[in-house]
Amino acid sequence: MHSPRDPAAGSGSDMPFSDAADAYAALGVDAAAAIATLAATPISIHCWQGDDVRGFEGAGELGGGLAATGSFPGKARNADELRGDLEQALALIPGCHRVNLHASYADAPASRDKLTDANFRVWMDWAKARGLGLDFNPTFFSHPLAADGFTLSHSDANVRRFWIDHGRACRRIGAEFSRALGSPSVVNVWIPDGFKDLPIDRRAPRERLLAALDEVFAESLDGVIDCVEPKLFGLGSESYVVGSHEFYLGYAIARQKALCLDAGHFHPTESVADKISSVLLHVPRVLLHVSRGVRWDSDHVVILDDLTRALFEEVVRGGWLDRVSIGLDYFDASINRVAAWVIGARATQKALLAALLEPTARLREYENAGNFTARLALLEELKMLPLGAVWAEFCRNSDVPAGFAWTDEIVRYEREVLSRRK
Repeated sequence: MHSPRDPAAGSGSDMPFSDAADAYAALGVDAAAAIATLAATPISIHCWQGDDVRGFEGAGELGGGLAATGSFPGKARNADELRGDLEQALALIPGCHRVNLHASYADAPASRDKLTDANFRVWMDWAKARGLGLDFNPTFFSHPLAADGFTLSHSDANVRRFWIDHGRACRRIGAEFSRALGSPSVVNVWIPDGFKDLPIDRRAPRERLLAALDEVFAESLDGVIDCVEPKLFGLGSESYVVGSHEFYLGYAIARQKALCLDAGHFHPTESVADKISSVLLHVPRVLLHVSRGVRWDSDHVVILDDLTRALFEEVVRGGWLDRVSIGLDYFDASINRVAAWVIGARATQKALLAALLEPTARLREYENAGNFTARLALLEELKMLPLGAVWAEFCRNSDVPAGFAWTDEIVRYEREVLSRRK
């Protein structure tokens, strides 16, 4: 592999950083400060990209209306392999980050309602040794008690009790992650509950979900950021999702929980970026699940597109960065899974960097003065400024290749590690 400081590796820009910094300084932007902010902003890297959301409980088919398409060789078959793959990905992503686990990824699987931090001791030791924080998710899918598509809103009180106890157990695990690793753990609740066809009773499942969530969150725990995640529809819940956006928005406001905004969980014509300023006027925190929706599928690998850039423009323009957690959520089995982590994480960071390099104060001045011509003209000119040179400096600071050269390491890892998995 090329040295990350070797120009032949592909820096992403031929312009020296000093020249790029001068170009941004002319607009009142401190490029070095933008890099420092980016370096201090962790991305929570989702474990489930590495094994197509299978987990290590020996489950058969993937449930919950989820689907990972493709058959690229080399997916992780156990927790040790998954951790190795994550280490390879993290080595190619500049900055310091977190890892996001689902409950189905325990090294020592147990009944989900009986899980404790002891089932994740290896994960905690691994994260501590590498300076990583851990976030956590109850797994309300791929389980016999979720086979009919309902969990916390189930009409059977015994089934609901199992899933309530699972949610409570996961919050305690998140609290232990926080204590052991010294950083708060986001514990995000998403359930697949819903109907494929038109229901008659939309009210009762939501009343049951409301009561169940109150039980899940009843225990006061330090170090846990409780979060709820809505979805527009899923496979098998096309007509009715119990945990809709309106349901969870109301719940998050009433109970002062964090709200997850997944970039692929809304109608394609909706602007998720536009929701951020509205939601954060009423809830304490937002979790951004950075994903890419393509038609009905919500989980394509993130790229540096307009929708991703808009998310972070809104976060930075509103001064919300200290109240936003950032996590990835996609799964693609058609390409190298380690590369998918790297592509998506780096694209997310580039989008945030572009937002941090925007001369927001000047644009706001134009807007407040009613000079919409200057506002639009400057927004267009910004697209040609040397973002790549600033990104290259950030990567150099992290001893990570800035340009395409990082794929050399992926090719080596695929040849030496992934290709040997059968």
